[in-house]
Amino acid sequence: MRILLVGAGGVGSAVVPIAARRDFFDHIVVADYDRARAEAVAGRSASGQGAAQIHEQTSGPGDPRFSAIGLDASDQAAVEAALREHRCDVLVNAVDPRFDMPLFRAALNAGAHYLDMAMSLSRPHPSRPYELPGVKLGDEQFAMSAEWEAKGLLALVGMGVEPGLADVFARYAADHLFESIDEIGIRDGANLVVRGEDGQEAFAPTFSIWTTIEECLNPPVIWEDGGWHTTEPFSEPEVFDFPEGIGPVECVNVEHEEVLLIPRWVKARKVTFKYGLGDEFIDVLRTLHKLGLDSTEPVRVRGHEVSPRDVVAASLPDPATLGERMRGKTCAGTWIKGVGKDGAPREVYLYHVVDNAWSMREYGAQAVVWQTAVHPVVALELLARGAWKGQGVLGPEAFEPEPFLALLNEYGSPWGMRES
Repeated sequence: MRILLVGAGGVGSAVVPIAARRDFFDHIVVADYDRARAEAVAGRSASGQGAAQIHEQTSGPGDPRFSAIGLDASDQAAVEAALREHRCDVLVNAVDPRFDMPLFRAALNAGAHYLDMAMSLSRPHPSRPYELPGVKLGDEQFAMSAEWEAKGLLALVGMGVEPGLADVFARYAADHLFESIDEIGIRDGANLVVRGEDGQEAFAPTFSIWTTIEECLNPPVIWEDGGWHTTEPFSEPEVFDFPEGIGPVECVNVEHEEVLLIPRWVKARKVTFKYGLGDEFIDVLRTLHKLGLDSTEPVRVRGHEVSPRDVVAASLPDPATLGERMRGKTCAGTWIKGVGKDGAPREVYLYHVVDNAWSMREYGAQAVVWQTAVHPVVALELLARGAWKGQGVLGPEAFEPEPFLALLNEYGSPWGMRES
């Protein structure tokens, strides 16, 4: 397997040291708009450096199975040419979802399989945004499924942690734990703290702020009784008790891919996604929206065209560099309620916890980006070894969950289950 990894930011920089410990692939070409950053990430493969250090160098000895190129993810023709030139048979999309469609189409045209961690963007309903969905997450990709099938190619969409592992959990629960399911609720929370140089707690998002703004300010989607509907951002707060010492965290409705993916393959009366953002984060997001700083439409500033959201992203620390300043754990998981195989009511939470101290020590990557990065690598290994097979546009729920969960344990980051 030869892989074109597009994006050398937080998640891309974590994919490399994870994959470097495995032998299922022949070569990974790390591609980024900033070629120096791609070279630094490729150099991490054998250096064991922390994330902050890789941004201070342009190359390293690394592993000969890794190389780097400069590439504009928005330039579909250039991506197609790179796939062909480097003989890559898989494109892994590790950039913001605004680049999904040019990368998705480039892989199809070049005859390569495709994997991403966030699906094509949504567009709110023009007149009833908090009641009805407009263009849903992934709609553009699923509309092209027949074209992928016709070429015998697979586009595995939403294969990160959430979406990704959370969807694998949903399929596992449906296959092995439940006779019928009333609700599947993805619940994401953490007790992570980022300290500034003065030692005080700082506002520093641990994941792409561009993506976070997109998913948190769009109308959240809920699947219920056979259809999708929307609600207002940050609605229906609830306190969820997270395992392994994280404890109670208030979670709110957020737009997310699982709600669009799970009902396609898993039967459940209701599917939701709730995220533990915290009051400060919600206040910041609301302020950005009020000031128009969440907009992606360029505005002219001193003779230059610039997107307000890009300015916000450029003003905040790169999430990949936060690891040394972070403390705590992050938890991603799937809560399921229904009737168990024995006919009795059952409620479980399947989860995956990553301690930032562990991920920094073992991989030089902060917990949130490491947790996102490990699951596409596991999926790639399953595809390379033939344990997962498919054609068309498919989500993680379309595949047998047992091989994935077994291999995740082998990677040294086990999952857990809590009965309620």
